[in-house]
Amino acid sequence: MMNPEPHAMHRWLQQLLGDWTCESLADMGPGEPPAHSRGTEHVRALGSLWVLCEGTGSMPGGGGEARMLMTLGYDPDQQAFVGTWVGSMMTHMWVYRGTLDADQKVLTLETEGPSFKNDGATVRYRDVITLVTTNERTLTSFGQQPDGSWKQFMQAKYTRTS
Repeated sequence: MMNPEPHAMHRWLQQLLGDWTCESLADMGPGEPPAHSRGTEHVRALGSLWVLCEGTGSMPGGGGEARMLMTLGYDPDQQAFVGTWVGSMMTHMWVYRGTLDADQKVLTLETEGPSFKNDGATVRYRDVITLVTTNERTLTSFGQQPDGSWKQFMQAKYTRTS
């Protein structure tokens, strides 16, 4: 649709705008200690319908700098949040479709992509953005297990700096 009026869900995304610092903890696999990472994120608006979350941070395990870009919007026709995530450390573009909880504090983004086991399988993933306060949010990532359960493998805590 061309030139649509912003929806309440587009306005919800505006809460993410600003500059943030980030600290994350990632599960590196059985027998390995969790990897700590620090970074920053700048979230800006693309008109009134989209937000662009541009992040930089250290790769877990000292693998240098990583750069990430998440796009988020809302598609009223699908009644769903939509978006993408790309990172400088991989060739796969993650495509999101998501929903907001009733309290409008938790945005759950569903996606699928290559298994982190490098076994050629495709796995379902879930990235959950939780608004803790006006100036604090988390991003928690889960992978679906063979038995259908979800296992957390990463959590990042964001603190607004401006």
